[in-house]
Amino acid sequence: MGKTPLYKDRVKLYISAGNGGDGMSSFRREKFVPYGGPSGGDGGNGADVYLVGNTQSNSLLDLYYRPHHKAEHGVKGGVKDCHGRNGHDLEIPVPCGTVVMNEETGKVIGEILEDGQRMRIAKGGKGGLGNKRFTTSTNQAPTESTPGTLGEQITIWLTLKTIAEVGLVGYPNAGKSTILTGISGAHPKIGAYPFTTLNPIIGTVEYVTWEKLRIADIPGLIEGAHEGIGLGHDFLRHIERTKFLVFVIDMGGCDGRDPTEDYLNLREELKLYLEELDERPYIVVANKMDIPESELFLEEFREKTGEDPLLMTAALEEGIPELKQMLYDAILKKKDPPAQPEDDVTESA
Repeated sequence: MGKTPLYKDRVKLYISAGNGGDGMSSFRREKFVPYGGPSGGDGGNGADVYLVGNTQSNSLLDLYYRPHHKAEHGVKGGVKDCHGRNGHDLEIPVPCGTVVMNEETGKVIGEILEDGQRMRIAKGGKGGLGNKRFTTSTNQAPTESTPGTLGEQITIWLTLKTIAEVGLVGYPNAGKSTILTGISGAHPKIGAYPFTTLNPIIGTVEYVTWEKLRIADIPGLIEGAHEGIGLGHDFLRHIERTKFLVFVIDMGGCDGRDPTEDYLNLREELKLYLEELDERPYIVVANKMDIPESELFLEEFREKTGEDPLLMTAALEEGIPELKQMLYDAILKKKDPPAQPEDDVTESA
C-alpha cells in the first residue's frame, strides 16, 4: 500500500449543484370554498455550490479525501399554495491562493485570494411551477405543473499556489527551516539530512509596529526542478506569488556542495521555470558561517557572483535580527535592502 499523503496542493473535485423541486398540481378542498380552485405551490430552487477562501487552511488534503460534493435539492411544492423549501447553499472552504480550473475545457475559472471570498462553481436548478401559476380567465382549473430543472454538474481541478510575501529558496539542507524557525513562529521539522521538509511551510514574522510578513519555506529545489525533476513543479508554483525571494546558500560547503554553483543554479532554475522570477527583488543569505571553510567559499562567492550576502549562522541565531530588519525595510517600508539595519523593529510582537 502507498503512504498516506501529508500534504496536497492539487486535487480533483466532482461538484453537483442541487436540482430544483417539482411544482405541485393540486386543488383546494375546503368546506367554505364551494368552487375550490388550483392551489399547487412552486418547487424550491436547488442549492448553489461555492468555494470560500479560508486563511486557516494551507493544504487541500481534506478535499483530497472528499472529492465528491453534492448540494441540497429543492423541495417539491406543496398543497394550499405552499412553496417548496429552497436548498441550502453548499460552501467548500479552500486555502487562499487556490486556482480553479474546469477540467473539461482546461480554462481557469478564477482564483480564491482572500479570506471569505466566495466563488460560485455550480448553480442550482430552478424550482418548477405549480398548477396555480397556469390559471387564466379561460382556464380556471389547470392541471399542468412543471418539473424542477437539474442543477449544474462540473469537474474541477484545484491548484494551490501559496500566498506569502517572502519565499525562502535554497537547496536541501541549506538551513531554510532553521531560518524560518528563527524569524517566525513556525516550527517545521528539522533534521541533518536532505529533504527534511516535504511541503511548503508558512511562518509569520511579527514586528513591534504590529505589521506582519508571511514567509514560505519552499522545498524541493534541485537541478532540473523546472522540468519537474524531484519535487519540481509540485512546489515551484508556490514561488510565483511571492513578492520577494531570499536565497539561502550553504556557505560551509557541506555534503561536498559548491556555494557559488548552488546560487547560480538556483537562479537559473527559477528563470527557466518562470522568466519573470529572475527580475523579482531578492537578497542572498550566506548560512553556516561557523564552518571553517566558509570564509574561503565566501571570498570565491563574492568574486564570481558579485553578490555581498548577509552572513548568518541560523543554528546559533546569528544574523536573524538583521534578516528580519532587511525584510521589513525591503517589503513593508518598500526600500532597497540596506547593508545594515537602521531602526530596530525586529522585536517580536
